[in-house]
Amino acid sequence: MARSINLLVIHCAATPSGKPLQQGKPGQPGYLNAPQVINAWHAARGFKRDPAACRAFNSHLPSIGYHYVIDLTGEVWTGRAHSEVGAHALNYNANSLGICLVGGAEREGRYTPKQWESLQKVVSMLCNQYVLPTRPPQRNWLGGANWAIHGGVCGHRDLSPDKDGNGLVEAFEWLKTCPGFNVSDWLSTAMTPDPKNVFKETV
Repeated sequence: MARSINLLVIHCAATPSGKPLQQGKPGQPGYLNAPQVINAWHAARGFKRDPAACRAFNSHLPSIGYHYVIDLTGEVWTGRAHSEVGAHALNYNANSLGICLVGGAEREGRYTPKQWESLQKVVSMLCNQYVLPTRPPQRNWLGGANWAIHGGVCGHRDLSPDKDGNGLVEAFEWLKTCPGFNVSDWLSTAMTPDPKNVFKETV
């Protein structure tokens, strides 16, 4: 049975902004591209994809938790199939897709212009495919510290517990800073990044 997807979650790899994630050189023994490196990290954490799903899609990535990885060049790599529950957002994997940007280790994550361009395209494509609004998701209180979050696009940090129960996840409540930028502000400016979050190469 097809799962219901109503939430997009933007992540970062928590690696230095502007630093390539791949290991080795293409065509050489031991080379790993960005999703393969992330797959190795997730394998070390015990993540495992469903065997049947893995055989059917990206069998070389048996552990990756994300559905998409966006490299410094703007190249978009696939991870898990949309039909697979991800392993990227505790308590919110069942109804979401996870998109990971390479970089973002700093509190204010910085991504290349090509990454921003690709992120806009991927988010727009997925919102169109799943009929999602390009706005922050709705938060419905379920009691205690539990919330149902659905119907939009957010950053990983926006899924942190709302400790004071005011319906907003504020900076003091973040469990992590990922993805290092304000997704709500980005959406409200037609997906135009804040200049402070754009990585500029120095000559």
